[in-house]
Amino acid sequence: MTVHTVLKMGDPRLLRVAKPDTAFNGDSLHLLVSDLLDTMIAANGAGLAALQIGVDLQVVVFCSDEPNPRYPDAPRVPHTVLCNPVITPLGEEEQLGWEGCLSVPGLRGLVPRWQRIHAAPCAAGPSRGAGCFVVSAEAWTPARDTQDSQASSGGVP
Repeated sequence: MTVHTVLKMGDPRLLRVAKPDTAFNGDSLHLLVSDLLDTMIAANGAGLAALQIGVDLQVVVFCSDEPNPRYPDAPRVPHTVLCNPVITPLGEEEQLGWEGCLSVPGLRGLVPRWQRIHAAPCAAGPSRGAGCFVVSAEAWTPARDTQDSQASSGGVP
């Protein structure tokens, strides 16, 4: 579809709080997800939030199904799309891991993340219930990717 410009640190649009997607599973959401994936792949990213391309919706994508030059040793994670995620830790265990952000190029940090999470993305609009699903991530990479993507969408779990 379309490769968008990723907003960089200092852009005031990154400080906005993303709103829940109320057109869950509509054509506009499918187009947004396609654009997010195309933009993320073009930038060699492992995840991208709609807010990072200037769209104020709680939609995030992440994957690493092919080798990524920014994360050469990362395990593979299938294409994952989360809309309106609500993340709950499953225990107190955290793990430190190096993370980067496409909106903060050239900078990486050691970030603590819960090791096990429950992510419940769900519709908030008239189609409430349609397309709802629950993900329990206990492996290191999916749990980290889910939390990092949620933080990028304007809400820190």
